[in-house]
Amino acid sequence: MIPVRFRNEVRQGDDEVIRGIITSTGFFYPIEIPVAVELIQEKIREGEKSSYQFVFAEAGERVVAYACFGLIAGTEQSYDLYWIATHGDSRGKGIGKALLEETYRIISGQGGKNVIAETSSLEKYAPTRKFYQQQGFVQCGFIPDYYTHGDGKLIYVKRLD
Repeated sequence: MIPVRFRNEVRQGDDEVIRGIITSTGFFYPIEIPVAVELIQEKIREGEKSSYQFVFAEAGERVVAYACFGLIAGTEQSYDLYWIATHGDSRGKGIGKALLEETYRIISGQGGKNVIAETSSLEKYAPTRKFYQQQGFVQCGFIPDYYTHGDGKLIYVKRLD
């Protein structure tokens, strides 16, 4: 793995960094990219009032990956992993795993016990599903035709103990 450091504070310009990371992966629908950017813009606008939390993985001066997560409303210990993405040119180097472990550390420190992740059932998302499974996530649900006809949503949970 290339050496990375993590930061949690959101900075001006992180919205465009996230746009670049998401776009570089080739995994997301064009309609999803503005959603990822919207979450960081909310965090920049609202600060601590926002329920979204972020971890950025930096290699040198460059952000190469990020995760966005938050406590699920109405629960005491379950967190959604809204986004986790590694820049296309930094994939396969262990950064995503390290980023996820840092995310677990933060969630555990806040009393979290469950991390929920969702992804597409399309074949092109097989590497994403494999990644979640390798990190100890267990599939606990499936909704057919969720995103569009033939593209279902798989729901995974990771128990932090």
